[in-house]
Amino acid sequence: MAIMDTTVMFVALPSIQRQLGMSVTARQWVLTAYALTMAGFLLLAGRMADRFGARRTLLVGVIGFACASAIAGAAVDGGMLIAARALQGGCAAILVSSTKSLLITVYVDERERAKAMGVFTATLISGFAVGLILGGVITTELGWRWCMYINVFISLVPMMGARRVLPDLPGRRDVHIDVISAVLASVGMAALIYGLAEAASFGWGDVRIVGSLAAAVVLLGMFIARQVGTASRLLPLRVILERNRGWAIIGLIVNGLSTFGFMLILTYQLQSIMHYSALRTGLALIPFAISAVVGSAVIAPKLMPRISPRWLISAGVVIEAAGLVPLIWLTPHSHYVPLILVATVIEGASTGLAGPTTLNTALRGVLPSDVGAGGAVTSTASQLGTSIGGALLNTIAASATASYLTTHTSASLAQGTVHGFTIAMIWGTVILLISALPIATFINARPAARST
Repeated sequence: MAIMDTTVMFVALPSIQRQLGMSVTARQWVLTAYALTMAGFLLLAGRMADRFGARRTLLVGVIGFACASAIAGAAVDGGMLIAARALQGGCAAILVSSTKSLLITVYVDERERAKAMGVFTATLISGFAVGLILGGVITTELGWRWCMYINVFISLVPMMGARRVLPDLPGRRDVHIDVISAVLASVGMAALIYGLAEAASFGWGDVRIVGSLAAAVVLLGMFIARQVGTASRLLPLRVILERNRGWAIIGLIVNGLSTFGFMLILTYQLQSIMHYSALRTGLALIPFAISAVVGSAVIAPKLMPRISPRWLISAGVVIEAAGLVPLIWLTPHSHYVPLILVATVIEGASTGLAGPTTLNTALRGVLPSDVGAGGAVTSTASQLGTSIGGALLNTIAASATASYLTTHTSASLAQGTVHGFTIAMIWGTVILLISALPIATFINARPAARST
């Protein structure tokens, strides 16, 4: 539910704008409100899971998400919908953090945890792509409101099954929630995500973007300083300063940047240039989902006990770069086969390979009192990576398009747009290749089966 709702609204947004009479400026907040609150509340949600027990917080998140979805589906105007989407994002943060806490706690054996992380990553990746497909089908057949109402029915599964299947892990009374740190982290992260997400629309030099990023630096700096000086820490720095965990978190950021940037550019290419419908675009991304599921649920769990994380993660990043390369040769007249099909398969498989390996490394050896915080910081890293990927590559593409059309006055808008896409893919490839080197150098954890 949490991941599908980041993509299902992409397809429904035009219908929402028409029915609720939203302006072009206001419509973006249907997406942004969700991302901002999810990113901002992740650390707080992780500490709540430590304090009250992950099963309890998971159920609270599920119930809250279902209620927020019902409110969103019944929205009578844009303001009501945006507020409900913000509430959804906060509940999504609780869902994701609680789920990771349970995974870490339940799957103690390294081999079993490797399998669990593979299934978990496959679920996230599948939800991302399936959201696009469901959004197209539901919006076309039932109307956009059912993109929200469907969550109410999906939520019944964990509501009924959690008490039977999930262990009732006790909360830790010694874990305290630092409210001031929670506010600093939430507002600082929201400012950072807002600045990165909106830079493509307003430009990096716009006072709103500069002010937002500056505020993020100040607030997050105050947050870090408080973690050093406060006995009751929201995010114990030991969680991120451990060598392998720290570089694995960097890997999660890079992985998110690659996946989201790839999907964003490819969606524009398919719909704006190749004139695919929303449903056809979702179907075109199925090979990505299939190869990602195979990579994360089948290949990665078999390799993780045998190969060092540094080689699996860095290899995954390099192959992700290879997945971007076919898109460098895109033109306004490109067909789905072979370039786009090859790119989706390679990118999906590499994302599936790198995802569970990186996540497992980032969560290995977390102290019992830090389980929620450890799960939350990995979610925050992934969310940060997707925001950077979308903002950075989209801004590069837009700038390259403007420059191309200025110097090539006879070129069509489609030619300029696709040129921007190819330049963005070149930069994405370079960023990934550069990132792979320190990951391979500094991570020194042993394969999962050999850990103690």
